Amino acid sequence: MTTRSIAVSGVMMNKRITQVLLLLLIAAGIALAVVYREQLSGDALQEWVISLGSAGPVVFMLIYIVSTLVFLPGSVLTLAGGALFGPVWGTFYNLTGATIGATLAFIIARYIASEWVEKNSGKRVAKLKEGVEAEGWRFVAFVRLVPLFPFNLLNYALGLTRIRLLDYILATYLFMLPGAFAYTYLGYAGREAISGGESFIQKGLLALALLAVVAFIPRLVGRLRQGPMIDVSELAKQLKENDPPLILDVRTVEDYVGKQGYIIGSFNIPLEELKQRIAEISDHNDSPVAIVCRTDKRSVKAARILARNGFSNVHVVRNGMTAWNSAGEPVSHEPPV
Repeated sequence: MTTRSIAVSGVMMNKRITQVLLLLLIAAGIALAVVYREQLSGDALQEWVISLGSAGPVVFMLIYIVSTLVFLPGSVLTLAGGALFGPVWGTFYNLTGATIGATLAFIIARYIASEWVEKNSGKRVAKLKEGVEAEGWRFVAFVRLVPLFPFNLLNYALGLTRIRLLDYILATYLFMLPGAFAYTYLGYAGREAISGGESFIQKGLLALALLAVVAFIPRLVGRLRQGPMIDVSELAKQLKENDPPLILDVRTVEDYVGKQGYIIGSFNIPLEELKQRIAEISDHNDSPVAIVCRTDKRSVKAARILARNGFSNVHVVRNGMTAWNSAGEPVSHEPPV
């Protein structure tokens, strides 16, 4: 064996040892969190942090960082941050701890444990890669505003994409801010209500209003990201490519196999059933979706429904099947399998 091959083997061995140790550390962190879950309750955490005095904020952020790495839910910590430090400093400590934890998870996935992350992230990694390559930091901003993917796992999964670290950090910090502030303020309002502070009713109402705004953000972002109409010529061209869009036909079942026929390979969910059956196409929420009906009126309504549910790349086929038939594109009248 040559010196070079020995050196390469040594590097690979060191990397493998680092990966194993890292995974054992994360597993140990999760196990400790389960064993001591009662001590990690909001009240116990607040008492402990308060007892630390001036070191409390630093320790609190360290706890948030570790929790992010070991897949603990951050909601309890975020509420506790608001109760402990108020809406302004609480938001700063919550957001800083979450961002540092997310950044460390990103670095771990990119440089140390990429194989493990890809294995445990499933098919969504491919969609994240496609989204980042298409939109860069804007895609990270979108997934931070619209929680389509579990936060802790998302941090690791984004490390497998090509986005620059600085872009990732800035998009994470800025676009997690609305949600962080809303939940921090909720924790602050809860403390005021328990302690009987002045104007706690107004603060509680403001907290609820902030949560309502945060809940509306996915709909607003989805609507802003709703793609423009697409002509049948462009759609026909895309269907011949290696990665064609999902064709969602929202006509009734009778119309789907009726006079106009349907586009071969399309998927039929009548508009009236779309809200109830949205899970059937949830795997495509980051992929191109082309919506078709007889003209395009039902398609526009369907696009709004998809946008409200976080679908990020939706197009309406202009004039629908009427234009498709006029262009002489192939259709089928056979009952779909």
